[in-house]
Formats: sequence, C-alpha cells, structure tokens
Amino acid sequence: MSKRRFAEHPLSDWMKGEGPESDIVISSRIRVARNLRSYPFPMLATNQQSLEAMNRLTGVALQGKLSGIGHFDIYKLSELTELERRVLVEKHLISPNLANESRNGALVLNEEESISIMINEEDHLRIQCLYPGFQIREAWQLASRIDDIFEAEADYAFDERRGFLTSCPTNVGTGIRASVMMHLPALVLTQQINRILSAVAQVGLAVRGMYGEGSESTGNLFQISNQITLGQSETEIIDNLYSVAQQIIEHEKAARKRLVAENPIRIEDRVSRSYGVLSHAAIMDSKEAAQRLSDIRLGIDLGMINGVSTQAMNELLVMTQPGFLQQVFNEALSPEARDIRRAELIRNQISQHNNHGGVSQ
Repeated sequence: MSKRRFAEHPLSDWMKGEGPESDIVISSRIRVARNLRSYPFPMLATNQQSLEAMNRLTGVALQGKLSGIGHFDIYKLSELTELERRVLVEKHLISPNLANESRNGALVLNEEESISIMINEEDHLRIQCLYPGFQIREAWQLASRIDDIFEAEADYAFDERRGFLTSCPTNVGTGIRASVMMHLPALVLTQQINRILSAVAQVGLAVRGMYGEGSESTGNLFQISNQITLGQSETEIIDNLYSVAQQIIEHEKAARKRLVAENPIRIEDRVSRSYGVLSHAAIMDSKEAAQRLSDIRLGIDLGMINGVSTQAMNELLVMTQPGFLQQVFNEALSPEARDIRRAELIRNQISQHNNHGGVSQ
C-alpha cells in the first residue's frame, strides 16, 4: 500500500460493503486499550522509553505475527504531514490525541483500513477494529484475536483484582470500548431522541457525536458506546450494547414508518429541498452539509431517491471534512474557502448521480 493511499481514497475498503441493518447502523467498532508492564504509561515515559515501546510493538507486525490476518503497513506519526494526520482522524483511523500530542506514535494499518493499531496514544497499544453495519460481535472476535497475538509477544500491565491497567481510570478492567455509529433522523424528527438517549444513559452507555468524546452530534449521527469497563466481562459489555442498539434500531424503524404514514408530503418535501440545495448551493458549511446529507440518506432508505447510493453519502461525509477537502483540491483552504469548495464538491458529486436518477416523483 502506498504511503498516501489512505489520503487519496475517502472511503476505506471496509466502508464500501453493506453490513446488517446498514440503513441505520453505519459501523461497529471495538477498541482495546493495553499497556506494557515494563514501561511507564506514554504520558510519563521518557523519549527513549516511548521509542523502545514503539519498536517493541511495531516489531510484532514487522516479524509477520499478524500475517494470518492480513497485510499491514506501519506509519510513524512523525513522518506524516499535518494534513495526512488530519485525514486519518477524519476517517476514524487514529484519534485526535495520537494526531496532535503523541511522542513516538505509530499506526499499524491493514489494507482495508478495517484494523488500525495505534501505538503510544494515551496507552501503549490501542487495537481498533471496524465493521460495516451492525456487526459488533464480529468486530470483537477480530479484536480479541489480534489482542491474543500481541499478548503472546508482550507482557501486559495487568492486576488480578483490577484487570488491565490503563492511563485513564475509566478504561481499567477489560480495557475495551465497543460502539456503534447510528443514523437516527426519524427519532430526531419525531422528537423522541432525547427520551431514547436518556434511557440509554441509564443503562450505562454513553452517547457521543461522530468523532467520539467531546464531539457534538451532527447529521443525526450518534455514537453509542459502553462506559463501564470494570466489573463486567467482555461478553457482558458486548451483549449489553448489542441489546440496547437492537432496541434503538427498532424504534428508528417505527419512527420512519410513522413519518411516512402520517405526513408523507412533509418528509418528501424535506428530502427534495435538501437535494435541491445540495445540487445548487454555492457555499456550504460542514454542519449544514451533514444535516442535508442526512436528509438525502433518509430519502434513499425510504425509496424517495433513486440512483444514489448510501455509499455515495458515506463518501461525501468524509470528503467534505476540512482535511479531506484540502487533500482533494490540493491547497490550503481558509474556513470560507472550505465552505465554497465543499459546495462545489457536493454539486459535482450530485450532478454525476443526476444522470442516473434523482428524487422520485
């Protein structure tokens, strides 16, 4: 894989497939946090210690220990440009923390970009596995397999009573974060979303925006994840998230049926207006773009738009982010220039699909 492949293609290969319940669940993710017993946590490690930890962990890939899973490339964060690091964040392949603050940070990435292994982030090792649609159990099985490979080669920081030790106390125990990215426009439009999210919080799950902790929800996208890592087994954590997510899926499906049954003209008007604005706008900020792309995605799922795929919407969601816009147009862009280029990019993409379909009449 060329060094810039991840920056040249907006969609990772895994995002091009469709998983179960993909009209509502965009993706499923497992992240496993681990640390090496013989080194201080990254925030306390000296430059030499963090370098040794990086070499030891990247050595697992270099020695071919991961070859049974796929082909991996190693990227040292210090050798990537600021723009490349930003694109990796926008594609959910690294965290903002690794992009901005890491010392001797590295990324081990497979060709499909479905597995990203972050080294010297908040913890020495963070294994992330991504699947399309509602496949949280499958993502955990893969992450657990990779975790076993690293554990065979490295001595993890582990306490018999507390479990795996991590930099952040909220990750102590199993060290896993399981999450699903969900598109919930109907629950928002029927004003049920606050009640649903309040119930989610009461069963120990967190709700965040598209880019996790600290990010707001835009485009009706919500990331639902576990908060508890201590006192529950990995299976219990996964099963709890799966059960709650399944209930949210059913509520969203019911809300979509209600929208169509009670006022089909109003929802068709909303979808058509957003399609028209995206087709002709000369300037578009990221928040409005996310909202109108959400309307289009809902229109596709309800059969109101023909000839446009949800994959195209996934692609635009990534391509309209600040870093990727600058990558696409190969120029540094001010905020206003980004809004102009974003509108241009969306118009061009929509016009390509106008030749094959559009809003159903």
